[in-house]
Amino acid sequence: MNNNKLQLEAELISKKINPTAMRILVYEYLKTQAEAVTLADIENSFEQSDRVTLYRTLKTFEQKGLIHKISTGIGTQYALCDVDCSEDKHRDTHVHFICNQCKKTICLTHVQIPKIVIPPGFQFDEYEVLAKGICEGCMTNSKPI
Repeated sequence: MNNNKLQLEAELISKKINPTAMRILVYEYLKTQAEAVTLADIENSFEQSDRVTLYRTLKTFEQKGLIHKISTGIGTQYALCDVDCSEDKHRDTHVHFICNQCKKTICLTHVQIPKIVIPPGFQFDEYEVLAKGICEGCMTNSKPI
């Protein structure tokens, strides 16, 4: 087994995830993505894949704090979590930018989110911050030369 596969395996084990062949392949794919991906994106990237196995893999990754799920209003996408996330606590709350032109969802981990104060009598579990507009890539490609 090459060093990259051993590293991926070790990273999965560190998150208490059994490193099966499919989990290693999905994790390797996710690590190469610059933006969030859908289940269909992952499914289409493998010649032979079982949708149920892929969904279960993503669910396990999410439960163990390896990935986070993004609800965009038009579907669900997945992206890798920050390294300090765990199965007990996702610590990767950040802005998700959805490009109106190319439809990519990009994690903006460097953008600060103000603390949200919930009124008494409410229970706060989680929140998502979505920003929509035109991404840097689309802005660059649409500028006249």
